[in-house]
Amino acid sequence: MDMVVASELVKDYKKVKALRGFSFSVGEGEIFGLIGPNGAGKTTTIRIAATLLDLTGGTLTIDGKDIKQEAEGVREVISYLPEEAGAYKNLTGREYLQFMANFYRNKEEEIVRRGMEISGLEDRLDSRIKEYSKGMKRRLLIARTLMSLPKLAILDEPTGGLDVFHAHHVRQMIRGFASQHNVTVLLSSHNMLEVEYLCDRIVLIDNGVAVARGTPQGLVEEHGAKNLEDVFLEVVDHA
Repeated sequence: MDMVVASELVKDYKKVKALRGFSFSVGEGEIFGLIGPNGAGKTTTIRIAATLLDLTGGTLTIDGKDIKQEAEGVREVISYLPEEAGAYKNLTGREYLQFMANFYRNKEEEIVRRGMEISGLEDRLDSRIKEYSKGMKRRLLIARTLMSLPKLAILDEPTGGLDVFHAHHVRQMIRGFASQHNVTVLLSSHNMLEVEYLCDRIVLIDNGVAVARGTPQGLVEEHGAKNLEDVFLEVVDHA
């Protein structure tokens, strides 16, 4: 069964049409990428999937649940990390994970232990978050997103603004964890290297509609391109 089925999504902001009949599906256990230029509709789609925005038209189901009719049920199976997410700076990393684990009844210790392991921060977990670098904060936030073993993890620009070391670590975290625990991942990213490394399939969105879809390598071959970045430039320029 597909974990996510989006059919003819429409989202209007007064006179602005952010989505114009956008459709895609994400298989269970798949890492799926939403790729497109700024203003294409990626973040709008992510926020709709996270039940933060209402649809103007179309349907979206997650784990068989309609986001309009069963929003609470959807929230029970997803975990969402916005691009600009923050953490409580005066807590230590360990205290932050413990605080977030309190939202899950009777599994706090197990969840915190998993979050600590995912983060890879080791002894820095006892430092205050205000002392963390941007990369360390992002690793902690990724760990918070994954530690509850959601059926669907929704990640908006998971490595945005990170240096090479931390971006590489975050990608490994996502890929390894999704594979080990069969967690489905829906992510948006501007980083084509990241997309090629992480994603099983992608959809390119421009002006609120899908303009190309497939596996990263399949799209490269289909367009006779050197890499996914060249595909992106070609498809968006001529969409």
